[in-house]
Amino acid sequence: MVAIDTPASLESFRRFVISSTCMSYAPRAYLEDTEVFAEREDNLGAIYVEAADKVTLKKIRDVTFVNGKDVLGIIYNSKSGNTSLKWRQLKRNNGKVSGEASANSLTNLSESGVLTLEWVENYLKKKSEEAKAEETTS
Repeated sequence: MVAIDTPASLESFRRFVISSTCMSYAPRAYLEDTEVFAEREDNLGAIYVEAADKVTLKKIRDVTFVNGKDVLGIIYNSKSGNTSLKWRQLKRNNGKVSGEASANSLTNLSESGVLTLEWVENYLKKKSEEAKAEETTS
């Protein structure tokens, strides 16, 4: 598990949630619409969108697609329980992602633009330094 605490746009986190859950079967129009979000019930790894205005569009498999305007936050939990992330609005469509992510989620986070190459490089550098420090103390 990797601790995540980074700024991110609403659109990049929306793409992360979709790529982690329903990319293979979501209607193309939903994938391209920046106001369409995926939600899922608690027992399947909860995904919840908190928005000032939210309308249910369609349920496909275990995902309910919603149209959300003025999104304040998104809670994402993976089915496996290994990833638990929250996006919180800071200003309009910009916010902050925090929580814990699995290795698989790290891939999706970087591919969707939530994590930058710079963030990944800094994380790897930090882990490398921690490993060296541990070797010298052992």
